[in-house]
Amino acid sequence: MATITKRGNSYRFTVSCGYDLNGKQLRRTMTWTPPEGMTAKQIQKEANRQAVLFEEKCRTGQVLDGSIRFADFAEQWFANYAEKQLRPRTVGRYRELMPRINAAIGHIRLDRLQPHHLMQFYANLEEAGIREDSKQRFKGDLKEMLRSRSITKTAFAEQAGVSPAVLASITQGKNISAESARRVSDALGEPVGALFEPTGNDKGLSAKTILHHHRLISSILSTAVKWQVIFSNPCERVDPPKVENKEAVYLDEEQTAQLLEALEGESLQHQVIVKLLLYTGMRRGELCGLEWGDIDFDSSTIRVQRSSLYMSGVGVFTDETKNESSQRVMKVSDEAIEMLRVFRTAQRKDRLRLGDQWQDSGRIFTTWNGTPIRPDTITGWFHKFIAKSGLPPIHVHSLRHTNASLLIAAGTNLQTVAKRLGHANTTTTSKIYSHAIKSADEAAAETLQDILHPVKRQA
Repeated sequence: MATITKRGNSYRFTVSCGYDLNGKQLRRTMTWTPPEGMTAKQIQKEANRQAVLFEEKCRTGQVLDGSIRFADFAEQWFANYAEKQLRPRTVGRYRELMPRINAAIGHIRLDRLQPHHLMQFYANLEEAGIREDSKQRFKGDLKEMLRSRSITKTAFAEQAGVSPAVLASITQGKNISAESARRVSDALGEPVGALFEPTGNDKGLSAKTILHHHRLISSILSTAVKWQVIFSNPCERVDPPKVENKEAVYLDEEQTAQLLEALEGESLQHQVIVKLLLYTGMRRGELCGLEWGDIDFDSSTIRVQRSSLYMSGVGVFTDETKNESSQRVMKVSDEAIEMLRVFRTAQRKDRLRLGDQWQDSGRIFTTWNGTPIRPDTITGWFHKFIAKSGLPPIHVHSLRHTNASLLIAAGTNLQTVAKRLGHANTTTTSKIYSHAIKSADEAAAETLQDILHPVKRQA
């Protein structure tokens, strides 16, 4: 309850708002001066009412000032903004960044946070040994361990709370995250150190990861300015690390033909998944979110209007597309439509065969019993498929890049490509696919050269 203290002609209200990271009690105060003409009884009654109102504002987070520590305000930001306005996956990623941020600046009052605090933090993130998420490599034989326990990789992945792609990485001798290593070790009932060895802890964080930290801090502080907790955002006076633009990884025409040839030995569902990604350039989540009702077989169009995502502890869930422009309708070839007809017929047969075991989700791509497929299972399968195909080491998202690169190389205008990809504008498209645009431009110059200056034939 608020404490009321009379100070001359005014009253001071004090409310306790919990404790900070160091165990120090947080207090908020407000001064109220009664208007002239009120009787002593009226003043006392109104003072009590104002104290209750102030306490309620403090309890609901409506009263903040610059003395609040960054970590405490960040929690207010997550509760009152992020969790209401942002997508669950985004909030989850931000939560993963907060321990390192709080360790560096969480104890600093907002009104005392300066650019040099941030610059020192970013410099520290570049130092060797800063990585708490160092990669881990499995020291034994996971296949043999699972065999001795009579458990399949699929069942163990579910038990450990990791994706099949993580187990595939382990069996291929590749590194996995520290969190995945902990989950696998817990599921096997062994200490992490007994099963894994750390690798790559001699490097600092990448410029891109540091930029993610900067953007999160800036977003939190921008909200503090908007809520009138502080006057300015110190992030605006700090230059974040520059991130080099990496060229998109894609396949050329010959490699794409090789990919399609290698697909012939795979399951029908995997064939349709890869071909549809090549035909449309959809994102993985958009593909997994497709339902049969999104396919117009008569007009040969596909409507993209949702994404299917996965989060540990939540499972597979449906979300909106990445942005408003990502909701789109695109024309596809007759070959793609015929492929989907064949796949729909095969799925209907599975549905009849399984009877009441089939769970009708309406999705095009499902698990064996009709439930929505986990997007990362596609990634895990595709990694193994590419490894044995002899193709360059591409990933699922490379199929989207391949689609766009082939369209541009074929002379499709940039606005059409951007619209099919779901980009808000052509600027994004031109940045990502500058390589393809340059190649197409060079080809156009050569074509013009041939037209204006044809090679003279020998008599």
